[in-house]
Amino acid sequence: MLILLSPAKTMVGSSRTTVPFVTVPLYKNEAEHIAMEMAGYSVEELSGMLGINRNLALQTKERYNVFHSPDVHGLPALLAYTGIVFRYISPADFTEADFEYAQNHLRMASACYGLTRPLDVIKPYRMEYTVELPSMGIPVSEYWKPLLTDKLIDDTKAAGGILVNLASREIQQSFDWSRINKRVRVITPEFKVYKGDGFKTIVIYAKMMRGAMTRYILKNKISHPDDICSFSAEGFHFSPEHSRENNPVFVV
Repeated sequence: MLILLSPAKTMVGSSRTTVPFVTVPLYKNEAEHIAMEMAGYSVEELSGMLGINRNLALQTKERYNVFHSPDVHGLPALLAYTGIVFRYISPADFTEADFEYAQNHLRMASACYGLTRPLDVIKPYRMEYTVELPSMGIPVSEYWKPLLTDKLIDDTKAAGGILVNLASREIQQSFDWSRINKRVRVITPEFKVYKGDGFKTIVIYAKMMRGAMTRYILKNKISHPDDICSFSAEGFHFSPEHSRENNPVFVV
């Protein structure tokens, strides 16, 4: 079973958590090329391209300016991302066995790094799939699609042939899902909150539960899709009546 997650927009460059080993990102050269091009843009241009305010654009500019510096060492991806999903994964208490299992059963899609493993060392960046770089002539999402689709299929097969898709819709555009669905079984959990006239997806809660479910699968070494239904957290629990095959729904 392989889990697919979206990366976080918030990142750090240091952590007190130790890991048993680190690896080099599979698409390190592509990431360095993207970073080099992004470093050529002004703060104002980055603000418009990435849809962020000037302060974030200034931070992004500074990060790309030092991206290739040997003094910036980076962090394993699972520790570098600090968004809600990753706070709920909470890898600070992972054992060596947990990290090793995660390395083989978790992937994070990235507009800069392509497809990253938990222990791949990455540097802070900010990137959107809608960006179109001069050297590509197409949106970054289209650039990555042919590269990442086969790799995700291969990694899923190596992990047992079942993909647990916990990524956001934004991230999913960088893959050819028609091909993926033909080659492996895709499980897409959903998390819904009852609001007035029915159950609805609330982004903040969905992110929390994506992280919590990822932690549950990794810590318990879940390998059978039926066992996902035993997951519960923060009041969310499996709802058979709202679920369909390959689409388990958890409600609160």
